[in-house]
Amino acid sequence: MKKLITSIAFVYSALIAFGQIDRSQVPEPGPAPEINIADPEIFNLDNGMKVILSSNHDIPKVSFNLVMGSDPRLEGNKAGLAEFMGDMLLAGTSNRSKDELDQEKDFIGASLGASSSNIYLSCLTKHMDKGLDLMTDVMKNANFPEDEFKRIKKQYESNLLSVKTNPNEMAKNAMYKAIFPDKHPYGEIMTESSLENIKRQDLVKFFKEQFTPAGSYLVIVGDIEREKAEKIANNQFGDWEGGVPFEEEYSMGYKPKGNRVIFVEKQGAVQSVINVAFPLDMTPGHPDQIKMRVLNKLFGGGGFGTRLMQNLREDKAYTYGAYSRLNVNREGSWLSASGSFRNEVTDSAITEFLYEFQRITEAKVNDEELTLNKASLSGSFARNLESPRTIANFALNIFRNNLPSDYYQTYLKKLNAVDKNDVLKTAQEHFTPNNLNIIVVGNTEVLDKIKQFDADGEIEIFDAFGNPSKQKEYRAADIAPQKVLEEHLIAITESRNIRQAKRRIGRIETLKKTVEVEPKGSPMTMTAKQYFAEPNKEFSSMQVSGMEVQKQVFNGEKGISISMNRTGGKDTTYFTDEKIQDKKKTAGIIPELGLMKDTSNFTLLGLDSLNGNDYYVIQYTQGESSTRAFYNTSTFMKEHTEKVEVNGEDVQTISAKYKDFHKHKRVLFAHKITQIIGSTTIESTVKSIEVNVDIEDDKFKVE
Repeated sequence: MKKLITSIAFVYSALIAFGQIDRSQVPEPGPAPEINIADPEIFNLDNGMKVILSSNHDIPKVSFNLVMGSDPRLEGNKAGLAEFMGDMLLAGTSNRSKDELDQEKDFIGASLGASSSNIYLSCLTKHMDKGLDLMTDVMKNANFPEDEFKRIKKQYESNLLSVKTNPNEMAKNAMYKAIFPDKHPYGEIMTESSLENIKRQDLVKFFKEQFTPAGSYLVIVGDIEREKAEKIANNQFGDWEGGVPFEEEYSMGYKPKGNRVIFVEKQGAVQSVINVAFPLDMTPGHPDQIKMRVLNKLFGGGGFGTRLMQNLREDKAYTYGAYSRLNVNREGSWLSASGSFRNEVTDSAITEFLYEFQRITEAKVNDEELTLNKASLSGSFARNLESPRTIANFALNIFRNNLPSDYYQTYLKKLNAVDKNDVLKTAQEHFTPNNLNIIVVGNTEVLDKIKQFDADGEIEIFDAFGNPSKQKEYRAADIAPQKVLEEHLIAITESRNIRQAKRRIGRIETLKKTVEVEPKGSPMTMTAKQYFAEPNKEFSSMQVSGMEVQKQVFNGEKGISISMNRTGGKDTTYFTDEKIQDKKKTAGIIPELGLMKDTSNFTLLGLDSLNGNDYYVIQYTQGESSTRAFYNTSTFMKEHTEKVEVNGEDVQTISAKYKDFHKHKRVLFAHKITQIIGSTTIESTVKSIEVNVDIEDDKFKVE
């Protein structure tokens, strides 16, 4: 190992030894470093499991990675099933609840993880038996309890909401669907409807089919000898039974005839996410794979010295970063190039992407960029060799992908041998500069600019999950806009008519609300205090551990916003005249009352469908920000809102769902609110609502 690292150091020293070389000349590459990788020990169990052992006694730890041998399955109208099952594997067994699993794992300081295709354990050697008891309990007895199924399903529902506001996720979904459109597991994306189709028994069935010893691999790494490993493998895994692994061959992806432009709308976006991608007819071990790695690295595969970064960032200043990514897998491979760009340069950025795709196929790269990027790849490979787990995974890859036994021993030699002619030939054989999927996620204002890049001049519209869609069109509604809001007020007050509804709302003169706010994935819980006083006074504050971090006050005529900044001070912003006028439209206990004072304040866009329900969609604006509110056509309850909030150059989308309505002074208020702000999910629970209580005048004071 020391010999290997020393050899790699010579490559770097030729590049960084200031004053010792003529820096106008690219140094000659040194000889390929000698790789001496100790062969792992391999043995088989009677039930069809192959065990790969890489012993290392430097530290008293050992890891076990159980990898299934099945190919991915098509999931159809239950897309997301495999991922869901993987997320539930550690939710409990027939012997232990989730809490018991967690407690026992934590007690021995072990790491226990799982996915749809593997279970992983890492622990101290002295706790190996206890750790394996937990691991094999999950392997044989995972039982997918109903309460955990419901909890994780709700998490997925929140995640799917966030996808609709995350342009990078939208672009990724569109790319998968574009490259793998028909009967391919990579082209199956979980949606709200496919999630709804997944039942607990589906997870149980999939688990029994997927987790089977035949064709599986157990990779053991760490402080353990062959004799002990064989004994453990036979005792803990030898009696495991199951069916044969699933095998399937899939297409290698779809190449469009001519460049193809796909658009996904991100309402209000001031930037476009651009992803240019195409499939590769390549699987692991392909003769050109190492050459393709070199090609991708210098094209855009990381660092400031790549062609995409030099062009789009350093030269044109269109973006902070532009990158390419190479993915070579058994089921399908592709290369993609992406970045985020201002709306006004979206078309210019696409032009430069296409230029670089064409240029790499027309002329040889220069010596300097080739040498630098090969050295970077060599260094990365050498660093990975320091991990015993890497060595064991090399062996796993050799067996799973039918690679030559010396594939990794000769890897650096093959990498070092890649020259300019190889890079050009590889680009010409595998890059398709005139048959690309050009995916743009952004504002509809860029549509006319990007049409020119489609071979047929026809832009395809996809939704957030990569499904063919149309530009948003609402169905005609057979109701007047004013009537929608009136029926909503009647619904929340359970009144006979609008006059009775207004009287009941009018009896509420003040309101105090306390809300518990939990950002998903964050250990902290925040508390929001909201005060209202008729006709249009509002006060809100956000507290963390009793400390106020944000406050906003509107007294009906003036407003102020105060936020704690990163230095511990406070940033104060007074409402502009425009914001004051806009605030008056919706301020107060029930915002619809303010909107109804002037029909020009809002617009009925029409009918829309969400999750099997029909909604009347009302839109209103506040400055440059706009809000769409969704009222159920059957109940007239407001169940969903989508807001595009614009603050100068900062634009964010806020989506909210309202449920669990409770009555206070004969008016219904939502007690559960799920908000998606950017890619963050926030769950809010109303802890208390007090009606017609005294509120100090100072609460609405604007200084």
